[in-house]
Amino acid sequence: MSPAGDYHDVRSIAVHAEDVVSAIEANRSDGPRTVLRVTPPFDGRMRARLHVEHEGEYAEGDGQTPIHIPPSRLVADPPTRPTPDGTGDRLRADPAATYSVETHHERHTTAVAAWREALAASIVESVTLDGTGGPHRVEVTVLG
Repeated sequence: MSPAGDYHDVRSIAVHAEDVVSAIEANRSDGPRTVLRVTPPFDGRMRARLHVEHEGEYAEGDGQTPIHIPPSRLVADPPTRPTPDGTGDRLRADPAATYSVETHHERHTTAVAAWREALAASIVESVTLDGTGGPHRVEVTVLG
């Protein structure tokens, strides 16, 4: 048995599909890394929430440290995100369509929405938490 409230007590984490997708999208830029964070005190069922990491955000020795889960570890075989150029190429190659900026925008918006749905559908059933006490596998429950 682990010490009271240790992350090894966690059996499952709940994540909002939208949080996972948003974190993956946010990490496409050069800004701070976005993760899903599980915060102490740890218990059997926990919630992983969207969090933007900041250097030095946890003081040494101030108790248990939250667990950060990279969003890429929460998806299996993620679909490739559509690009505006790829959408434009497909539109220009479509003999039944006439290219316009408006049509390009509409098709790309639709393609990104479909990608977001497919990404949310690829969330894994379990993930390994990595903390100071070593790896610990937990179930993942998807909300929303």
